[in-house]
Amino acid sequence: MPINIPGDLPAASILEQENIFVMTRRRAMSQDIRPLRILILNLMPTKIVTETQLARLLGNTPLQVEIELISAGGHTPKHTPAEHMLAFYRNFDAVREEYFDGMIITGAPVEHLAFEAVDYWPELCEIMEWSKSHVHSTFHICWAAQAGLYYHYGVPKIHLHRKMFGVFRHRVTHKGSILFRGSDDVFMVPHSRHTTVMRRDIVKVPALKILSESDEAGVYAVSTNEGRQLFITGHSEYDPETLALEYWRDKRAGLAIHVPCNYFPNDDDTKPPVCTWRSSANLLYSNWLNYFVYQQTPYDARNIRDLDLNN
Repeated sequence: MPINIPGDLPAASILEQENIFVMTRRRAMSQDIRPLRILILNLMPTKIVTETQLARLLGNTPLQVEIELISAGGHTPKHTPAEHMLAFYRNFDAVREEYFDGMIITGAPVEHLAFEAVDYWPELCEIMEWSKSHVHSTFHICWAAQAGLYYHYGVPKIHLHRKMFGVFRHRVTHKGSILFRGSDDVFMVPHSRHTTVMRRDIVKVPALKILSESDEAGVYAVSTNEGRQLFITGHSEYDPETLALEYWRDKRAGLAIHVPCNYFPNDDDTKPPVCTWRSSANLLYSNWLNYFVYQQTPYDARNIRDLDLNN
């Protein structure tokens, strides 16, 4: 089944070229199916790139998915045309009274700041609180995972001595996890961050379960008991060249940056990188949509408000 996005969203033409079935809103309305409504709070600076990455993964399932895009109010993106924001994004007030089967909160390049020092932190807190009664399952990525763990459960973030940068081996540590059903024993995930969350702090919270970890990158996936909240510390959605673009950007800026781990063949940055995480990324998002959204969300999304978040 297709992903349902505006036909003139830049991601639409890119995904069609990749043979991912994209359905226009007009055609979707003619089908007697209730699509899964997924809200994306996009905090990344390169919004069009992130939209496309997420739409690619959400579109690779047998479910019809309709996405809505929102941005943090009062924050003007520097790397996305204003016309694009006006055409495709809504603010939180515009969706406040609506209900969604799932929500994705992306990462953001604000790790150097304390959470309370981020200019949109009060609004993000309001959205995360709202999600408990208006979203069935919320999927937090990278910085948003740290922010969500801190806001909901008081888990602190820790600054790293060296940037976690590269593609790392991971394993499923909670063997009964359906989020990783069908996963290989070892799978690869990209990371790009200066901060982390510690296992010792997470295990103190009874409501949380650690699902997947890495010897090098630490805790990767954390869930509440029924997956109403998921916290993913890596960037499975990244394109093959994303880490390379970040690496060369920092090199040109004269920043201290090391070659991404397990990324360029033999760490030779003159060679094209090898993508080793595409299949695990597709499985992750497919399992989230199927097991935590589609199979559990009420048919009438308004009934989400009656669910117990800690079940």
